[in-house]
Amino acid sequence: MARSVDNPLALGVLGLLLERPMHPYEMAVVLRERGKDASVRINRGSLYDVVTALEGEGWIVEKARVQEGNRPARTVYAITEAGRDAFVRRLDEQIRVPRREYPLFLTAVAYLGALGPERARAALLERAERLRAAMAEDRRALDDALASGQVPRLFVIEAEYALHMTRGELDWVTGAAEEIRTGSLTWPDDRKDLT
Repeated sequence: MARSVDNPLALGVLGLLLERPMHPYEMAVVLRERGKDASVRINRGSLYDVVTALEGEGWIVEKARVQEGNRPARTVYAITEAGRDAFVRRLDEQIRVPRREYPLFLTAVAYLGALGPERARAALLERAERLRAAMAEDRRALDDALASGQVPRLFVIEAEYALHMTRGELDWVTGAAEEIRTGSLTWPDDRKDLT
């Protein structure tokens, strides 16, 4: 099995092709319109690698080649029955089975003490402000998508999940900053500031 098939973008491509056949450029446009670029990296190279891998697995097939005007011909792909089965199997497993993910922030928090209390608190407070701004932007984008009436809520439900995850992170970050301020999160005396 090709490594690109394990790319989270593969699930997005298969999901789109459940709706209708598409060419890769259209896939990228629709994924971005639906805000999927917040959860998976969408660039031309990775998208074409995933499409090639999915075709190699027999999960998608070329349905047509279309040409509009002077533009190069585009290959339209459709999902196969094997692709539909693989999509449903993977989706079911990914929803049922939690996996430990390793975000960069988690690694950084492990070494928070190296910043010293004041710098750590300042960094956490700045992160909190950035999280608030990102949440506001994400909320606006979600509201706009839903207000258009063109995108069913089910197609952007992961944006709601992402907002809840960010809210949880914001709560933890502001709580930790407050514990530093009050002194309930203490540093050993000889490690007040390692910077």
